[in-house]
Amino acid sequence: MLRLKDTKSKFAFSYGYLLNKMYPYIRMVLGRTLLLFVLAVPLGLLDGVVAFSLRPYLDYVVNGNPSQTFELAGHTLKLQEFWIKLIPLGIVTFALVQGVLKYICNYLTDWTGNKMANSLKVDLFKKLTSMDTKFFDVNSSGLVLSRFLTDPEQASKSLINTLKSLILSVFEFFALVFVLLFNSWKLALIGITVMGIAITPVVLVRKKIKSVSNATMVVSGDMTTNFNETFAGNKIVTAYNLQENQNHKYENQIHTQFNLAMSLTKRVGWMSPIMYFVCSIGIAIVMMYGNSLIVSGEMSAGSFASFVTSLLLLYKPTKTLGNTLTSLQSTFVAMARTFELFDLMPEIKNKPQAKLLNGVGSGISFEHVNFEYEENQPVLKDFNLNVKPNETIALVGNSGGGKSTVVNLIPRFYDVKSGSIKINGIDIRDYDIVSLRNNISFVFQDNYLFTGSIRENIIMGKPDAGKDEISEAIRLSHLDEFLDTLPDGIDTVVGERGASLSGGQRQRVAIARALIKNSPIVILDEATSALDNESEAIVQKALDNLMQNRTVFVIAHRLSTIHNADRIAVLNEGELVELGSHDELIKIPNGKYKYLYDMQFSGSTV
Repeated sequence: MLRLKDTKSKFAFSYGYLLNKMYPYIRMVLGRTLLLFVLAVPLGLLDGVVAFSLRPYLDYVVNGNPSQTFELAGHTLKLQEFWIKLIPLGIVTFALVQGVLKYICNYLTDWTGNKMANSLKVDLFKKLTSMDTKFFDVNSSGLVLSRFLTDPEQASKSLINTLKSLILSVFEFFALVFVLLFNSWKLALIGITVMGIAITPVVLVRKKIKSVSNATMVVSGDMTTNFNETFAGNKIVTAYNLQENQNHKYENQIHTQFNLAMSLTKRVGWMSPIMYFVCSIGIAIVMMYGNSLIVSGEMSAGSFASFVTSLLLLYKPTKTLGNTLTSLQSTFVAMARTFELFDLMPEIKNKPQAKLLNGVGSGISFEHVNFEYEENQPVLKDFNLNVKPNETIALVGNSGGGKSTVVNLIPRFYDVKSGSIKINGIDIRDYDIVSLRNNISFVFQDNYLFTGSIRENIIMGKPDAGKDEISEAIRLSHLDEFLDTLPDGIDTVVGERGASLSGGQRQRVAIARALIKNSPIVILDEATSALDNESEAIVQKALDNLMQNRTVFVIAHRLSTIHNADRIAVLNEGELVELGSHDELIKIPNGKYKYLYDMQFSGSTV
């Protein structure tokens, strides 16, 4: 399984490959994108108008002959007066056209960039929800947020904006070069050569951009994780006075991010001064040579002023082109990281022609199951267990003994390393995953409630549930008395993680969610261990209703809650060491279950 912080952006320089991958998203906005690029052409060309207009202004207005005339459409006009009227009108018209084009281009840039980013993020979210549990085990929440939100944003928006800027710079460059050549091809050769030398260093920073961008992505993910942990664990932070610890961690991350930014600045920042210096040499040479051309009569003062203005304006697209190419490389790095996410494949997936599971007809069996989270660190060792339909099996043992692992394997949160788990005599790996999980309901120790109403959280178990089904689930989960005290009843919004509800109330909502799903298999993972005695009593009644006529796996540290289990499986260091009812196990001399039971009821902890 890929750890996101190991990203190498190996396709960052494979521009054709990345654009081909990006094309489906570009195609969605192709019409407006092409319009944007078409409009960017005249917008870039218009910058040459200002420089070009200086020649007639100086030659015909400032230094012109007032009596000089010319013929236009059968009329004789004074040349100086013509340019005096035309140039101001041209400036206003130019500003109006340029302003309208800039507005349209900026609007289209944001529209196409946001559309592409949204489509890309939707597809990435689908990829994220398709990943299995192990992916979330090995990647921090901050890094996942950074990779699945920030990178596609940059890959989409920056791509359109950067390409637009590239087109603007290129055509602005061509327009100004045309003005240079029009005024003096000799001086133009000098100016263009100098500009070419000035932009050369851009190609030297590509790989540094890639390495710094990847490192910054990891640090940004760590910072987001720190925020998430500080928010979610605020009570622990306060109770253990960990503020200074969290502050120190965040300060270190900020310093690391700063050092990375400065590292890039040191290697990229020198380009601008170098370009200034090289361009100033070119301008100096042009000034020296241009003076001789004016003195010799090869060039008018207006032509020279137009040329120098064009050359000075040419520095802007030249510099912009350098910055744009640098930005474009950063965009391709983000694109490479984004499309690496699409290459992620969950380890848990369906086999071809997977079977559909419909109930537990002949029971569930664990046959010589071995499992490990980390290589060569076994958690379950040759685990064997047969569970009959509608039987309640309790799993007990010391922490880390493998109890939660057993129930996590049934819905294929993970796959066994060797051996098999069978339902109705068929390996669960041969069943369709959705079908398998539709047959299983869960109630955990800390049940996650999503932001929304209590109703919305309950019907997640069955989105098309009718009013009577919802009412029955509420009654059986003993939620009705609690809901009657709320102003909005079942439509009360619970907030993030259900923080506005007590532990017992959250558990009953989770039980209602499991009841309405009405699955033949129920997994209870320490569902009452975090509750007080009063809440536990109410929740236990709700659980008893949930367990009726179902195959149930119960994990409990409180052994008093599992007396009525049909059988109790005792695990120790990943092995099944005892199996039987409470009455049978308590009679085993020096038995593991008896030891745990005596410890707990003598006042010690398990």
